[in-house]
This record gives sequence, structure tokens and C-alpha cells, in this order.
Amino acid sequence: MLGLALGFYFRRIERFHAERVPVTGPVLFTSNHPNSVADSFVIGASVPRKVNFVATVQLFRIPPLKWLLTRCGVIPINRVKDDPRAMRTVADTFEACFRALEAGEAVGIFPEGITYDDAQLKEVKSGAARMALELEHRHGGQLGLQIVPVGLTYSAKGVYRGDALAHFGVPLRAADFLDGYAERRRECIHKLTAEIERCLQALILHLPQLEHARLVAGIKRLYLERALVGRDLLHEPASPRAEELVLTQQIAAAIEQVYRARPERAAAFAAKLDIYERWLRRLRISDEHLALSCDRSRVAWQSFAWALLALAGAPVALYGWLHRLVPFALVRWAEAHFTEPGKRKAQAATAAIVAGVIAFGFFYAACILVFQAIFGWPASLWYALSLPVASLLAHYYLRELQRLLAGLRNTIVLIRAPMVAKRLLAWRAALIAEIDAFRTELKPPPA
Repeated sequence: MLGLALGFYFRRIERFHAERVPVTGPVLFTSNHPNSVADSFVIGASVPRKVNFVATVQLFRIPPLKWLLTRCGVIPINRVKDDPRAMRTVADTFEACFRALEAGEAVGIFPEGITYDDAQLKEVKSGAARMALELEHRHGGQLGLQIVPVGLTYSAKGVYRGDALAHFGVPLRAADFLDGYAERRRECIHKLTAEIERCLQALILHLPQLEHARLVAGIKRLYLERALVGRDLLHEPASPRAEELVLTQQIAAAIEQVYRARPERAAAFAAKLDIYERWLRRLRISDEHLALSCDRSRVAWQSFAWALLALAGAPVALYGWLHRLVPFALVRWAEAHFTEPGKRKAQAATAAIVAGVIAFGFFYAACILVFQAIFGWPASLWYALSLPVASLLAHYYLRELQRLLAGLRNTIVLIRAPMVAKRLLAWRAALIAEIDAFRTELKPPPA
């Protein structure tokens, strides 16, 4: 049922370098933690083996979530912020993890210790390293415990039908960090923790300078499609979300390099990009529609085709929303009441998945029973099969209708203000040309 719920909530869950995951033997998965309990679900769905996860004891205080976590094999852990007087439970948690690993199973842990709204990696705590080294030390370095770092990236965290990416790093052998552990325990733990942190930073978009986040996002909007079409920044096969992550990492690295080598020029480019995007926001025009405005015939035919689809799909969308409205409202209510104000985006997916399983499951079951009583078999079977399909189509219909209306508005604005459109297009072309120039200068000389 959990796999079905994940497939319904996420448009797709992609795996990058999944071949690095050992299929046998004890494995400790260490991951960043941007999306609350949903992170555990995504990792569990991405590996070909059962993973026993460690989660804060606070999650077990919510009855529906406790029921789900218990059946998923999640191990509760008490943190200092949860209850300082009950820290003895940490030792019990470690022992539970040790038993699973000694049996050759896999354990997942989130060494940051918290979940959060932004995508930046937080301070990696020493718990994962302590667990791995202590267990390997007990077995004289012969257990063969491997630590697999996992970087999780979401296309739109907390948004229904977004994409998730699980990026697996090269496994670390715990025994390789045992040298001198008996005498220099703290030093060994610190060394392994630093290596885990370095690996996690390499598997996600981690920005050493947070003020560069807006610049990275702006260049992505301008240049990512061009880079993806040219495929001249990536030299290995990858899924769409993995390809976007690698390209974005390279954009971020190039920005850092330019700021170090030519800080004045980089700052001047950032100022130009900021002015360009402020004009777009003022006119409420997207960069995507501005780029399309050059080809008016294409825009016209595209709008006409979407309008026809909107008319043709309206009956199916209405049917889907009639069955979707009540459970959808319950899911929204759960998101509002079971997420913390400072972590809404991070916890929304978990609340939506759990509440969705309950709300949609019970509501659809009630509808099917009523339909069965009225129309009998096999009509009720076809009715039951139509509900999830119609629900998805209704969601996509509304989303694409909103895009169509936004596109029509953007087109009208650009047609009514041709000089502004022309100036913005020239500005856009100049920014792209400058990015091309930066790339040319940053290329290493041929050997």
C-alpha cells in the first residue's frame, strides 16, 4: 500500500548510481533530510532491500503515523531536544540498530538530526559515525559494515505529483576509519563524520555561499534547457532529474569559481540578472513565455491546441473532481494541522501521503460500496478502476488550465507592449551570451 501511495503522490522517483548499493551484507544508509518521513519512504522505495530507519520519537506520538512507522520497521530515537531525561533510550536505539546490522540487514539514519524547509545541508551530527565505528570495533573490523551516503532532491517539495531523486554515493567501509579507534575514539568519529558530510554535499545542490542561491536559480531558468539540449556539460547517461541536478551543481561550481577569479564581473552580471528578473516580476511574465514570444505562430497554435484539450477534457476533469473534492479537503486539513509552522514545506509530503491513504481510501471505498449496491457487478469494478485515473487526470487538467490562462495573459501583455518585449528579449540574449563567454573562459585549455 505504501508503494501505491508513493506512486500516486510522486510523479516519479528516480535513482542515480543505484548500482552502488550493496545487495547483501550490513549497510548503513546516511542521508540528508529535507522532507521529513517521506525521505524514508523514498529511500525504501529506491533500494532492492528492506531498510530499517531511525526516526525521532516525536513522530510516534501521532497515532496514524505511529501505526504506519511501526509496520515499516522504523526505530524510534530520543534526541536531547525531545526529552533530555530519557537519553538512555539512545543506547537502546543503538543496540536495536546493531542487532539489525549484525544480522546483515540495512539501517537508514539522517545524521543532520532535523528536517527543514530549504535544500541546504545542515550540520552533520556524529551519531552515524559513532554507530558505525562502535559496531565495527566490537567485531574487530571484520563485520564488513558499509556506509552508503544518499542525497535526496525534490523538484517541488510539498507539491503533489513532483519528482524525487535518490542519488547514491560510493560506499564507505567503516573498517577503513578504525585505525587507532581504541586510543583516539573522538578523532576517528570526527574524521568519519567529516567524510560523510563531504559525500552528502557532493550528492545534492549544496551552496557554500547561500547568497548565490538566487543567482543559481536565475541562471538555471535562462540556461538549463540550452545546456540539456546541447548535453555538453554532462558526460554520463542519467535520468532527467539526475541530469538536472548534475548540471545545476556544475552551474553552482562555475559561479563560485567566477566569484573567486573575477568578483567585480560576477557581481555586475548578478546585478543585470536581478534587474531583468525584477522586470519580469513587475509585468508578471515568465522567462519561458518570453522566450516563446519570438515565434508567435507557435504560441498561437499551442494555445489553440491547449484550448481544444481543455474543452475535450472538461467532462473527465469534472468527474474526477466530484470524487476528489472531499478527500482533497481532508488532506489539506491534515497538512495544516499536522505540520509545524517552520517546517510546513518539509512535512507537507508526509502529511499528504498518510492523510491521502486514509482519506482517499475510505472515501473511494464508500463510493464503490454505494455504486455496488445500486448497479451491482461488474459495473462497480469499472467504476472502482476509473476513480484513481480520473483523480489524476483532474489534477493535471486543473494544473494545465492554470498554465494555459497564464500563457494567454503573458501573450496578451507581450503583444500590447512590443517595445518592452523587444527590450527584454535583447536583455535575455545578452545575459545568455555573457554566460556563454564565462563558460568559454572557464574551460580548461586542451591537453
